Amino acid sequence: MNISSVVVQTVPKYLDEVVQSLKNCEACDYHLHDEKGRIIITIEGEGVSEELKKMSVIEAIEHVVSAEMQMAYSEDELDEHMELINNADVVPKMLNDDDLKISDIIYNGDLKKKDLEGFAKTFDETSKRN
Repeated sequence: MNISSVVVQTVPKYLDEVVQSLKNCEACDYHLHDEKGRIIITIEGEGVSEELKKMSVIEAIEHVVSAEMQMAYSEDELDEHMELINNADVVPKMLNDDDLKISDIIYNGDLKKKDLEGFAKTFDETSKRN
């Protein structure tokens, strides 16, 4: 289970309307807001993909200027990935593969220029491949 905190920004004149929409929204849990239009919510999901779908719902709410994840907790996914790392060879198999083409290597380090839904799918499937 993943749990992430999200800061939603709106214009102060629409604050009450956006807060009510978030309270009525099944994609998140409302927690608090300030007079400047900043609203704190949390979202939960079985994986990163589900959280991204919920973020899309929140971003589509009328008068939401932005919605940004601030903190994420992914205990189950972390445990799965740590188990993979702990049981993996010290040198990844791909580094010893003379037939591997450089174009087949997928770099996941730059999230700013990445398709996040594609990244989430790859991330969610990591434990299924090994």
